[in-house]
Amino acid sequence: MKQVLITAGASGIGRAMGEGFAAAGFEVWVTDVDAAALAACPDAWRGFLVDATDETAMAAVFAQMERLEVLCANAGIAGPTAPVEDVALADWRSCVSVNLEGAFLAAKYAAPLLKAAGRGAIVLTSSTAGQYGYPNRAPYAAAKWAVIGLMKTLAMELGPFGVRANAICPGAVEGARMEGVLEREAAAKGMTRDQVYDGYAAGTSLRAFVQARDIADMAVFLGSDQARMVSGQVIAVDGHTENPDPKL
Repeated sequence: MKQVLITAGASGIGRAMGEGFAAAGFEVWVTDVDAAALAACPDAWRGFLVDATDETAMAAVFAQMERLEVLCANAGIAGPTAPVEDVALADWRSCVSVNLEGAFLAAKYAAPLLKAAGRGAIVLTSSTAGQYGYPNRAPYAAAKWAVIGLMKTLAMELGPFGVRANAICPGAVEGARMEGVLEREAAAKGMTRDQVYDGYAAGTSLRAFVQARDIADMAVFLGSDQARMVSGQVIAVDGHTENPDPKL
């Protein structure tokens, strides 16, 4: 049975990825910082209460794996919503650490397993903010742009070993994290939560939010043999973002 490891895999996009890979016949390993969410995962999953930025803990998880076919480096936080001059350095560092360093550490410890197997895939969760930038989200956008640079480099380094790397760029995804973003942006812009929500939806060609399962479906495809020649790619799953600064 193939194995997949998903960081931040106990809820939201990560949980949907786990369900998708499980349905595809994978043994699912997940890390998360939410003990309750981990406890609610299916019994068949291997769960670890681990901070994605804790190198010692992450290394210990990978040390328990005899093999690995797919890594989904999915851990991330939204970070502050504020003009750049109002962003505290501590908030910047926290956001960049989880979104970028978390992906780096997962790739660092997955690489030897994937290279030894001579095949496999790394799927990094970036964002449409990593394609266009985003007003009042400087730490998040900067980190997600950097995730794409990391992915491109991984594709080059690991390709000769038969290992592929790609990045998924979700748009506005229904869920708890996005609700927090909507509330903060509403407060910053003097709008209601529903007005901001409608602005996000109106900023896409399909006029709709993305569901976590949409991201999961792409991750499962990228981790499959059907995507054996897909590497180094930035793939948006966003309903086609037309306007990265949603307004009514």
